[in-house]
Amino acid sequence: MFWKKSPPPPMSLSPEALLATLDTVIDPHLGQGLNQAGCVKAIYPGAKPRIEIELGFPAAGIREALASTAAAALQAAHGIACEVSVSWQILPQTLQSNVPPHPSIKNIIAIASGKGGVGKSTVAANLALALLAEGARVGLLDADIYGPSQPLMMGVPRVRPTLLDERRMKPVMAHGLQLMSIGFLIAEDQPMIWRGPMATQALNQLLNETAWDALDYLVIDLPPGTGDIQLSIAQKMPVAGAVIVTTPQDVALIDAKKGLQMFHKVGVPVLGIVENMAVYCCPSCGHSAHIFGEGGAAKLAEGSGAEVLGSLPLLRSIREQADGGKPTVVAEPASEVTASYRAIARLATARLAHGVAGAAFPTIEIA
Repeated sequence: MFWKKSPPPPMSLSPEALLATLDTVIDPHLGQGLNQAGCVKAIYPGAKPRIEIELGFPAAGIREALASTAAAALQAAHGIACEVSVSWQILPQTLQSNVPPHPSIKNIIAIASGKGGVGKSTVAANLALALLAEGARVGLLDADIYGPSQPLMMGVPRVRPTLLDERRMKPVMAHGLQLMSIGFLIAEDQPMIWRGPMATQALNQLLNETAWDALDYLVIDLPPGTGDIQLSIAQKMPVAGAVIVTTPQDVALIDAKKGLQMFHKVGVPVLGIVENMAVYCCPSCGHSAHIFGEGGAAKLAEGSGAEVLGSLPLLRSIREQADGGKPTVVAEPASEVTASYRAIARLATARLAHGVAGAAFPTIEIA
C-alpha cells in the first residue's frame, strides 16, 4: 500500500513582503502606494493573511473595488489568498494659524467661485450630498447672506429652525444633511440690506450658534467674489480647504483665478478646481458642444499649481432637480452625473487628508 504524503503547510508571508506588494497598488485618490500613503492600519500574518486598510476620507463608492484590487495584487505576487478590508477614519486637518477649531466640526470645506452664474451653489449642494453618500457626517452652511438658495435646493424653503437653548439653533435636516441658512430666518421676499460687517456678523452667528452634531465635514457655500464675507471666512473661520468652481469661459476663469489666489494668500489649501457646465449634450440628437469653451479649468490649474478635480456637464435635469428640492445626487443616485459628483467629493477629501494639508496616520499593527 502506498501512502500519499500530505503537502507541507503554507509558509506565512512576512509583513515586509505584504507591505511591499501593497505599495504596488496605486489608488488614483492617493497617487501613491497604499503603504507609502500611510493607509495600512494592521497586518495579521498567517496561512491566510488579513490586512486592514484605513483611508483618511469617506470611500463607500470604492471600498469593495479597492479591497478586491489589493487582494488580487497579493494573490498574483505571492500565490496566496489574503483577506483585505477597507475602512476610513476622518481626522481634523491642519488649520490656519491662530484660528481655533470648531468643537463640533472636524473639517470645514469652502466652495467658492470668482463670479456668479457658474453653478457654485448647485455644485456645493451635490458635493455635500455626495460626501454623505460616501459615508461621512456632513453639514451644509449657506453663506450667501444676500441671496440664499440652499433652502430651496434642499426642498425645505419654508422650514424654520427650532431653538435648542437661548443661544443655539438646531440645524434643519434635509436629505440626511444638517443645513443652516439665513433663508430659514427671514421671509422669502425680504431683501438683506446690510453692509459688509453686518453680513459677516450674521454669518458668524450662523456658524457658531448652530448646534452642529459631530460633523466630519461642513461644506460652506460661499457667495461669489472675494469681498468681506469671503475674506472673513478664510481668515477667521477654521477652514481646512477650498474648492474653486468655474466654467470653461475665459471671463469666469479670470475671476476664478482671483478667488484661488485669495485662499493662497490667507493660507487656506486649495483642494482643487471643479469645471462646471463643461459640455452640453443635446438630448434629441446626442451631439456634444462646448458652449462655454474647452479646457479652461486645465489651463487655470496648470498656471496656479492646483488640480482639476473633475468636470460636470451642462444638463437641464441638474437645474430642474435643484429647483425642485432634490439635487441630482438624491434624485438620480445611480446616474453618471452622481458618479462624477461622488468622485469629485472623494478626490477633494483625499487631497485634504493625504495630499494638500497632510494628516496624522495610524501606526501599523502587526499581530
